[in-house]
Amino acid sequence: MDTTQEFANIKAICFDIYVNKLRDYGTSWRLMRPSSLTDQLLIKARRIRSIEEKGESRVDEGIRPEFIGLVNYSVMERIQLAIGCGDDLDETEATRLYDEYFDSATRLMLDKNHDYDEAWRDMRVSSFTDIILTKLHRIKRIEDNDGKTCVSEGIDSNLMDIINYSIFALIKLDDSED
Repeated sequence: MDTTQEFANIKAICFDIYVNKLRDYGTSWRLMRPSSLTDQLLIKARRIRSIEEKGESRVDEGIRPEFIGLVNYSVMERIQLAIGCGDDLDETEATRLYDEYFDSATRLMLDKNHDYDEAWRDMRVSSFTDIILTKLHRIKRIEDNDGKTCVSEGIDSNLMDIINYSIFALIKLDDSED
């Protein structure tokens, strides 16, 4: 098990979906304020938890696409936080920014994974869901406080954690299918 390679595999899947949606919709998400993207993330995470608790989904999609959505929307929100809402980006710039913000989250994961010694491998997918929901509630609180914190990490750090926990969940889901 090589975490770096597993992350690269998941990134390829998430990136492929991002690029295909980019071709379908352009960068329409550029119109969304970061707080609206946070709400999108919350909807996805709550759907995952609902499916986990009920054991079924009435819409013909499981939790895997929702975790992919958490990754991609978190990357998009990080971009919005950095450059602000605005006009469409061309595909080259939109993909360059995706790589930049995804890869910085991966670097954070590698540093934390070194310190925590792969502890995530012993966790349950449902725990990742709960942590992600907690991070989203923190983000909403920070947004409601106009981005101000006393001692806590900010929105971007929480989004990087959401990206990484979502990828851990996707790796665990892939492992359980093997």
